[in-house]
Amino acid sequence: MEKKDAVIIFGASSLGKAALEIFESNGMVAYGFLDDTKALHGTEINNVTVLGSTDDDTYLKLIGNSCDAFIASDEPKLREGLTKMLHERRQTQAVNAIHSTASIAHSASIGHGNFINGAAVIGANAEVGSHCLIHTGAIIDFEAVVEDFVQIGAGAVINAGAKIEKGAFIGTGAVIIGGITVGKNARVGAGSVVIAPVKDKETVFGNPAQAMKG
Repeated sequence: MEKKDAVIIFGASSLGKAALEIFESNGMVAYGFLDDTKALHGTEINNVTVLGSTDDDTYLKLIGNSCDAFIASDEPKLREGLTKMLHERRQTQAVNAIHSTASIAHSASIGHGNFINGAAVIGANAEVGSHCLIHTGAIIDFEAVVEDFVQIGAGAVINAGAKIEKGAFIGTGAVIIGGITVGKNARVGAGSVVIAPVKDKETVFGNPAQAMKG
């Protein structure tokens, strides 16, 4: 997909504001925000207007023609829904928002629609899918695999050869030991150290991480 000089940001929350700063620091113009909170419509965030709702065709028709799009939401179902809508209605994909201080190895592979914040590190031959949120200072070490719609908290470490499957959540400061797999839609609590595989949809917490019962 050809990169445009302007972007429409879906979501005017804190994540949207962070994405705005990234795009502006990379020389892109934010055309505006789209957000379903009607009270925000017509307001400005850092001199950028919240134009309307996420399904407003007046602005959606610009995407793919004169603007790129970025989905700034930390709700997985909403991200997936907006991703599907962009594909079906505009035949396009969201672009990446990559902070200028992030370090990405030349041999790493990155999908689309990812948020990669300042001081994040993605190592050699690592694989990152699409629509992931990789927060400040997170490390994805060499040959680790991160699938689509994963969220990795600030300062978390995904060690070499580990695999984080689709939709998983890795909390702030958590450590995933090398070679370990965290299953689909699993959740790892902040500060946890994961030394054994985590099952699909399982929630683990602690050092060493243990499954939460409830």
